[in-house]
Amino acid sequence: MSKISLSKISTRAPKEFDKAETKEKTAAILEELDDLQNLLYAENRHSILIVIQGMDASGKDGVIRNVMGSMNPQGVMVKSFKAPTSEELSHDFLWRIHNHTPAKGMIQVFNRSHYEDILITRVHRWIDDERTKKRVEAINAFERLLEEHNETHILKFYLHISREEQTQRLEERMHNPAKMWKYNEQDFEEAKLWDNYQSAYEDCFEKCNEPEWTIVPSDQNWYKEYVIAKALRDMLKGLKMQFPGLKKE
Repeated sequence: MSKISLSKISTRAPKEFDKAETKEKTAAILEELDDLQNLLYAENRHSILIVIQGMDASGKDGVIRNVMGSMNPQGVMVKSFKAPTSEELSHDFLWRIHNHTPAKGMIQVFNRSHYEDILITRVHRWIDDERTKKRVEAINAFERLLEEHNETHILKFYLHISREEQTQRLEERMHNPAKMWKYNEQDFEEAKLWDNYQSAYEDCFEKCNEPEWTIVPSDQNWYKEYVIAKALRDMLKGLKMQFPGLKKE
């Protein structure tokens, strides 16, 4: 795809979206998602992989709680990828990822993902451009494998917040007792690398865009949740799923 410039994309909802009306639409979509996820589980033919990426404090946890939490927990799995362990580092970079891909009938959510291996690793220069290029090729092949051999449908979301909103949210973690548990001094150090991360993400969108990324304006949580819920609803409806009939003995 053509080069994306994140600085030219708004981090806020389009002006025509009303907050109250949008929240009502989201609530209706969440009811649909509960039924559609049940159908996905019953038909046991397709699987869904949802990749959520974004800068620190972009609201990854919140969207998982408020959108994915509307569905039956028996059919939804969430995996948060932290810094790799020593065992994981002794294998190829996709080794720890593959074990968490969704089985048929399941929705799997990645809170951060295999893309960290061409983002933070590149920003901190832990890998060079040649290794990055090879990892990009491996990621594209990996996602094709899931799509072509396991009926896995992939949704990739980048939660797009402004630098000012990130600063406000990080500082809130220092003062709001309900959010202090999220505080990590290292987040402020990573925030200083904002421009480097934006550049790495833009390159990622250009070179790993099949399936394509959705850039989600995320300064306002109500709009972010609407966009993601709607995209998941539309994908599930597009599968034309049916409940299986009685099993013949």
